[in-house]
Amino acid sequence: MKLSTREALGYFRKPDPKRAGILIFGTDPMRVAQRRQEVILGLVGPEGEAEMRLTRIAAADLRKDPALVIDALKSISFFPGPRVTFVEDATDGLTKILADALKDWAEGDAQLVVTAGQLTGKSALKTLFEAHPNAYSVGLYDDPPSRDEIEAMLTAAKLTNISRDAMDGLMALSRQLEPGDFRQTIEKLGLYMMGADGAVSTDDIAAVAPRSTEADLDDVLAAVAEARVTEIGPVLRRLYSQGVLPVTLCIGAMRHFRALHAAASDPGGPSVGVGKLRPPAFGPRRDAIVRQAGNWGRDRLEKAITLLTDTDLQLRSADRAPQQALTERMLIRLAMMARR
Repeated sequence: MKLSTREALGYFRKPDPKRAGILIFGTDPMRVAQRRQEVILGLVGPEGEAEMRLTRIAAADLRKDPALVIDALKSISFFPGPRVTFVEDATDGLTKILADALKDWAEGDAQLVVTAGQLTGKSALKTLFEAHPNAYSVGLYDDPPSRDEIEAMLTAAKLTNISRDAMDGLMALSRQLEPGDFRQTIEKLGLYMMGADGAVSTDDIAAVAPRSTEADLDDVLAAVAEARVTEIGPVLRRLYSQGVLPVTLCIGAMRHFRALHAAASDPGGPSVGVGKLRPPAFGPRRDAIVRQAGNWGRDRLEKAITLLTDTDLQLRSADRAPQQALTERMLIRLAMMARR
């Protein structure tokens, strides 16, 4: 039986021990592993492995000895409670062995949990679990986590009071980070907020979110737009050490100043114009855009965009001028323009 995304979320939170088994597959090994851990933990609990109610079988071992999976399903632990037989990294080559195991499965046997990488639509293994009346098949894809998934992570981290801006910030962050990194960020946020009063804010999220090249790029653009000239050099050196190219910096600066120009050009003012930006800006970044657009004004922003365009053309030309020096000079000139 194939589970939809919403049905799968419910099953991951509370797996049914009376089912014969579940197949979890996808291109992202981290995401598959996380869901597999949830299912196994939900079935056997945190002491399941210590109480010998969890049996792990590698796909390579199962190919050599097909009886391993049936023996594990039928074996009885010294401790009471549900049992799980976990087969890792399965492929279509194991379909016949797993089909026999599901055919022999009876109530009271261990539940079969199988993980696999990406499977095609015609995969025999996928078809086996989808067609079985008492087993499930769940495909995990590279889409960012849904709002329901994020809310489930927040609940697990004991975070129930989230401001609207903070939730919007988490949604945006979930599209930037790998699933494992995002889950760890939520867990860190739970520890960070432990014992704190009030709702989770965007500042709280910024305090625990991992820094990235994008964050450093935001730092240098904020320094430029707010005329903090002395901060430009150190952040640039950090970006260059991470392998960021001058032309990438120029493109990022162009994108930022065009957003400022769009906000400043709105008849309702920057506070109205910022709400029309796509992609939308949230939290501290939204406040910064409103403040910077108001300080610069439309006319100076047009001059800034002209300087950025000229520098971008020069960086892409056959000019042999040192590109890092050229980019730094352009950013300093922009910062000096902000002071006027």
